[in-house]
Amino acid sequence: MSHFKIPLDVPRALGRHAPGFNHITAKTKTFSFVSISFVSTMAPKAQGDSVDDAQSKNIKSNMKRSESDSSFVSVPEDGPVKDYRDYRVRKSSLIATVNWSHVIGTYLPTLFIVGIGVLFAQIVHQVIMDLSSKVEHKANPGELNFSLETISAVLLGVREIFSSLFHNYIVSPLQSGEGAVLSPQVKTTVLALVVIGWIVNLDNPIYMLSFSTFKAPDSWKVSHAEIIQMMKNQNCFTDDSIDFMRRLLERSGTGQSTAWPPGIVQCLHGKETDRSIEASRKEAETVIFDIVESALKKAKLHPKEVDILVINCSLFSPTPSLCAMVISKFGFRQDIQSFNLSGMGCGASLISIGLAKDLLQRRRFSGGKALVVSTEIITPNLYHGNERGFLLQNTLFRCGGAAIVLSNSWFDGRRAWYKLLHTVRVQSNSEEAYQCVYEAQDSSNQRGVRLSKDIVKVAGKCMEKNMTTIGPYVLPLSEQIRVVISLALRFVVKILGKLMKSCGMEKVAVKLPNIKHYVPDFKRGIDHFCIHAGGRAVIDGIEKNMKLELFHTEPSRMALLNYGNTSSSSIWYEMEYIQEHQKTNPLKKGHRIMQVAFGSGFKCTSGVWLKL
Repeated sequence: MSHFKIPLDVPRALGRHAPGFNHITAKTKTFSFVSISFVSTMAPKAQGDSVDDAQSKNIKSNMKRSESDSSFVSVPEDGPVKDYRDYRVRKSSLIATVNWSHVIGTYLPTLFIVGIGVLFAQIVHQVIMDLSSKVEHKANPGELNFSLETISAVLLGVREIFSSLFHNYIVSPLQSGEGAVLSPQVKTTVLALVVIGWIVNLDNPIYMLSFSTFKAPDSWKVSHAEIIQMMKNQNCFTDDSIDFMRRLLERSGTGQSTAWPPGIVQCLHGKETDRSIEASRKEAETVIFDIVESALKKAKLHPKEVDILVINCSLFSPTPSLCAMVISKFGFRQDIQSFNLSGMGCGASLISIGLAKDLLQRRRFSGGKALVVSTEIITPNLYHGNERGFLLQNTLFRCGGAAIVLSNSWFDGRRAWYKLLHTVRVQSNSEEAYQCVYEAQDSSNQRGVRLSKDIVKVAGKCMEKNMTTIGPYVLPLSEQIRVVISLALRFVVKILGKLMKSCGMEKVAVKLPNIKHYVPDFKRGIDHFCIHAGGRAVIDGIEKNMKLELFHTEPSRMALLNYGNTSSSSIWYEMEYIQEHQKTNPLKKGHRIMQVAFGSGFKCTSGVWLKL
């Protein structure tokens, strides 16, 4: 058998990172981050290997979702208690990070409608004042007597001038002098509207109208003891493998009420495990149909209004595709653009969002609606071998899914929930990155996903590059200046060291200070973080390296506890927690939310949303 070591020091499910946390330091030219450990779920051998059936039933009967807890306020060892108010930044410090085209775009529908109304009023006023002197009435010059004759003459004049504008919409409105059709005030308003439209057209914003996550029925939910019993009922795992998976579960950070598909859960009731294509389709239909229907209902959108459909599911890609299944069920239009993404791992949701964004932005003038579905199907992917490199997938992954409705229509800006500010995707291109999360067969020809021991180093480097790319877009100017100063000092010290050594001053060169990379404080530009709930060690590592507080990682920990690792959809369970449940860092209008996820290949994806 092939084995690889997994870090043993693991903190509590909802606690801080423990001392001795394994990490590898990596360097970058702009920002520096310490790489994170993805797999630290192994613990010393647990006591009491037997499963107490009575205790298992008691746990099953008391399965409840955990809610937000005020204990997620950070209590540092050497300082005062901190909460979200400690990270408020003056608005003047954030001016450099503001994308003004986004700002204008948010209010464009209102501004445009008001502008059209003002333009119409100005034209009518001009017509009335011009015609008032030509109409016979008893009022003083420049005034109108609202008789039927006067109103008829004014309406006739308005019709004539609009007819003139229609036939001469290019030359006549821009004329100057005596032959000008429009007054200077009208021309100014038209120019302002054209400038606003041009600025917004350069950006073409993307709005999120709604999103929905899958809530499994109670019959799908199992405890840790029942998961171990399901593994035993497969009649393929050795006692050593069962014991190993039990230790992984105890340290995984997942709760006692997470969802497994009915095809596997039924083995607890005396039936054989069903991993057939029919059972897999049934799971896909149950999850996807539920979240699509819910997301469309929240967005008040009819299926015929959807222009683009993107579905990502990494390990289950049937024929016909999942897209075809959804189109057939909901009756989408025949000209809908559909894309089925597979094999992209847990980071695929933001990749799907990026694809939908690019497709929507090609519809600059007509606008469009996109539906993105992120899920993972567990039924056909239960590993039946005994190699430890493959066994982790049997303990972390759970059923789940999310559907997101996007639009680039100006008129959807006022009713949208969020606005997409940035998306960044970094793809590693080395052989070790390609092999670190790899679907293969073990020595017994059992199919599964193998996790390499190089995943720690690969993930750290990939995240560094991602944060380096997105940092200038979200960090306040004060943090960017500190990064530049740090880089400048390191460069100066390096040059001085070389000069001293060339001059025979090696002893003095050794005494030069070692300037460390400055790790920017992302909390100054981001209000909420949705870190992929790939495991407790993933959350602990990012919390430590980005210097986040407990209330920043609370959504990730609670999503992991309540739902487990739902693959690409996990970041949406976290956003849902921030939106509906979190009390320690309440969501407010204008807040920025950063989503960070990792995927096979190896890739790191991130996205930033603005709460509207």
